Amino acid sequence: MPPKKKNPFKLRDFMGIQEEHVEKLEKLGIKNTAQMIAAGQTREKRAFLARQAGIPMEAVVELVKLSDLSRLPGVKGIRARLYYEAGVDTVEKIAAFEPQALLRLTTEFVERTGFNGIPPLPKEVSSTIANARGLPKVVEW
Repeated sequence: MPPKKKNPFKLRDFMGIQEEHVEKLEKLGIKNTAQMIAAGQTREKRAFLARQAGIPMEAVVELVKLSDLSRLPGVKGIRARLYYEAGVDTVEKIAAFEPQALLRLTTEFVERTGFNGIPPLPKEVSSTIANARGLPKVVEW
């Protein structure tokens, strides 16, 4: 049996994104995380994309960061948003954490803000950090 092909995560499935921004990107053919990363790998590409799509640079950066985080197994719509909102907004930042510190940070963030989601479990945090440490860097910040 051939390996299961993973479909790239759709930008519109991220929690808390502006529909209008996604629609403008879709008109340019950018509908999923793989396309978003390719279009926004460098500062220059992100600036060009913001001008081309007619959306704020901050929205482009947010979608590139969420897309980059979604390369981590188990980190998609809600979990990517949690890490992003808690300030752990790149794969490199997650890789730099120790499990207990990231668990504490995300738990306190959810409690403090009333974030619409649950903090990750200890085992999940450990595997997310291990996965982040093994991923190649694909976006220049």
